[in-house]
Amino acid sequence: MKLYTYFRSTAAFRVRIALHLKGIPYEPVPIHLVRDGGEQKKPSYRAINPQGRVPSLEIAAPGGPTVLTQSLAIIDYLDETVPEPPLLPKDPILRARIRAVAQIVACDIHPVNNSGTIAYLKSAVGAPQDVVDRWYAHFLRDGLAAVEQLIEPGPYAFGAAVTLADLCVVPQVFNAWRFKVPVDDFPKIMAVTEACLKLKAFADARPEAQPDAE
Repeated sequence: MKLYTYFRSTAAFRVRIALHLKGIPYEPVPIHLVRDGGEQKKPSYRAINPQGRVPSLEIAAPGGPTVLTQSLAIIDYLDETVPEPPLLPKDPILRARIRAVAQIVACDIHPVNNSGTIAYLKSAVGAPQDVVDRWYAHFLRDGLAAVEQLIEPGPYAFGAAVTLADLCVVPQVFNAWRFKVPVDDFPKIMAVTEACLKLKAFADARPEAQPDAE
């Protein structure tokens, strides 16, 4: 199993946590999103993932190796094929609430704050750095403010077991720290992050622990 990853990618961070939690061995294949204009744009990687994004997970399949893309889809596959520990509870209402928090991060915050969007703001729109910084902070904090109201730490985002919500929230907090966006006024999110980082699976998935970390 190969994981095409980038140490700073929050989407790849989510998948790394899932792999570690489930004890699934994998080979990391670094794809640098900035160097030389971005290795994800090269034809060799586009042949692997037509969208040119990370993560991509290459797995064995009956007809030969195949590649899965999009972090939430990859995590769903891992949860279905390696069910322990489960990342979603059996209760359908709680499952929906956990998925909602995950999607706030992955579908609302992340798309407007990822490297491609920020690069376009700078190059095509001509936004100066201070405007880009305000853009980033606005959408990040707006999304996390909603998450703060929806989670129920105990000690993880939805109780005593790690779920998909934790896999999405913690990497987003790391991005906030990286870009110096204040998040200490979200006490429930910070408590969840602190609890999760005590787990080896989260610690091993951290950006600075990756072989391509700079």
